[in-house]
Amino acid sequence: MKRVVVICPGRGTYNKPELGSLARLHPDKGALFEGFDKIRLAEGQESLAALDGAARYSIAKHTRGDNAAALIYAASYADFRSLVDVEVVAVTGNSMGWYSTLACAGALDADQGFRLVNTMGQLMQDSLVGGQLVYPICGDDWRIDAARRTEVMELLHQINAMPEHQLALSIDLGGMLVLAGNDTGLDAFAAKAKPLDRFPMRLANHAAFHTVLQEPVSRIAKRRFDPSMFAQPDVAMIDGRGGILWPHATDPDALFDYTLGRQVVESYDFTRAIRVAAQEFAPDMFVVLGPGTTLGGAVAQSLIAANWGGMDSKDSFQRLQADAPLLISMGRDDQRDWVTTDPS
Repeated sequence: MKRVVVICPGRGTYNKPELGSLARLHPDKGALFEGFDKIRLAEGQESLAALDGAARYSIAKHTRGDNAAALIYAASYADFRSLVDVEVVAVTGNSMGWYSTLACAGALDADQGFRLVNTMGQLMQDSLVGGQLVYPICGDDWRIDAARRTEVMELLHQINAMPEHQLALSIDLGGMLVLAGNDTGLDAFAAKAKPLDRFPMRLANHAAFHTVLQEPVSRIAKRRFDPSMFAQPDVAMIDGRGGILWPHATDPDALFDYTLGRQVVESYDFTRAIRVAAQEFAPDMFVVLGPGTTLGGAVAQSLIAANWGGMDSKDSFQRLQADAPLLISMGRDDQRDWVTTDPS
């Protein structure tokens, strides 16, 4: 049985190719999705069944925080429930994927996790303060360019020091940096940063996640929820600081404070979380839950940065992947069966 680290994706992973995937990939999980839809309908929201079953994908509708977060959580959690013949040794996630991590690891039950992610998505959509953009810090070889990273961070600090400008590191995402701030700060970065292909690229319907601009959301969320909702996880979790939260040794109050406090208003270090997962748990494979396939590159780049398994470039990662797959993206039809089909 393979030992795996499970990785939960964040916002931006339910896109046009994923439309209809809840029904197509999970025909056996109708009761699970119906439970989620009861929560949404009670809030006056459109059901997952209607969103996932729409005739066409709508950027305006499907990327809204109150819809995207719910769709992504439902897909990720359903994928987690579909895993067979693997031993999950740890769970981690990117950004919004932390909420999915809590449910997959057992710190929240399925409905609690959905209620949390649905509420946070709605609060962030209602406020929609600031925005995010992405900028690459690696080349085609997937090696992180330390000099380029330094240049980006220096420019970020210069802009943030300007009057009326707010800009901060939102997510350290493998070979990408996700920056967040107010429109003035984001526009300044877009004007001053060296253009690289389509980057800097602004993300549609994204707020200034993981920055101080989200403090109002954090305050409201702490009033909506209570530490008593959290339980001891069944398996280890790795948070956005690279910290490990162990079964039978996790403080629910501290988990509450991190989840609705620091995790909301401070940067999320996904690169470090993957490095810790690799070095501390030495899994046979990393399994990225659906929806979508966009997180796989960031995981591979983070492993290259950690020199995991001796890989130091895209080429060496691809050679290892060809010999014995170590990264499985459940959003890929050609890889999904490797972890969802009982070999017996």
